[in-house]
Amino acid sequence: MLRKTIAGSLLTTALALGTSAGALAELAPETITTGKLPPATPYRIYLHDVSISHIVDGRLHVVDGERMEYRGMLATGFTGQAALSADRQEIFVATTYYTRLNHGTRTDVVDVHDANTLTKTGEIPIPPRHAQSLHYKGTIRPSADGRWLFVQYATPATSIGIIDLKTRQAVNEVATPGCWAILPSASVGGRLSTVCGDGTLLTVTLDDSGKVATQKRSARFFDPDKDPIFIHGEQDGDSYRFISFHGEVHTAHLDGESARFEPTWSFLTPADRKQGWRPGGYQIIAQHNASGRLFVGMHDKGAEGSHKTPAKEIWTIDLKARKRIDRTPGHNAIALAVSQGDSPRLFAYDGIKLALQGFKADRKLTLAKRLEAVGETPTQMELH
Repeated sequence: MLRKTIAGSLLTTALALGTSAGALAELAPETITTGKLPPATPYRIYLHDVSISHIVDGRLHVVDGERMEYRGMLATGFTGQAALSADRQEIFVATTYYTRLNHGTRTDVVDVHDANTLTKTGEIPIPPRHAQSLHYKGTIRPSADGRWLFVQYATPATSIGIIDLKTRQAVNEVATPGCWAILPSASVGGRLSTVCGDGTLLTVTLDDSGKVATQKRSARFFDPDKDPIFIHGEQDGDSYRFISFHGEVHTAHLDGESARFEPTWSFLTPADRKQGWRPGGYQIIAQHNASGRLFVGMHDKGAEGSHKTPAKEIWTIDLKARKRIDRTPGHNAIALAVSQGDSPRLFAYDGIKLALQGFKADRKLTLAKRLEAVGETPTQMELH
């Protein structure tokens, strides 16, 4: 009786295994695919992350800023600098690759990605001089007409690489000794300016082949020894706005072969200065052009060397009235970006808790949503 029971159990098990094997044999191989991004909106965020703890493998995080949902990621190599094309259809990443991961033969390229899918579509070789630095908006910029891509070089001698986006080739390198950051003109595609250490702006105008037609230095517009400016500037057409370490507002107009400037002014009151309020962070200002409002990350008890301090408050400045009209908790913001057009949203990156925050910014700043645990060491945001 026992033998019959055991034999029956073994037969049942064999039949079950046979059935399972047959089912497994019928399974079709899985096809690996790439997920599709939802259509881009003005609230899509590109968060540039140098990823210092594994700097050979930087990241560009793509976030839906309206829903505060993570959408995708690009690898940006060793200290890659990224920017959207003028038509917002491509992403350019100027980066470095080494044959031995972090040493060996160096190769610099501009990787090209489709902004709608994040798929890599090509690369443009450039000289091995791309600036291996934290990401700031001025380290890589397209020209307004989409013809050129400008890349900051540093060896540490500074120069700017000129890439022809028609031929997808590097065609020139413009020496810019002592100057840093790329400020393209809005009205002339082949024109850019750069901030120089002596407090001037150097403006370069190119001919149709990418060679220098004119190169002119402006008058001094800030004193780098007494009150230097943050290198991040906000653009409205041919005008750029900068903030100094002590809260002075500098406006530069780049519509000519040499830059011109408005008189400086400050949004700080005597009481603010007494309490030591100063700007701080990396991408410290964001400007909504249509409403003429400037958002600034501020901290109190500021002193020499506190210019990277995360924001205790975010101040809203009326540029026409030249005064503060609102102050909002800063949530440790080290980077600010605001969407243009109607229904603007201000985005702030919390550099302490590594989170993204979205504020409704059509009137008074109102915190709408927050996304936790995104990025590692980002310093820059760009909106679609």
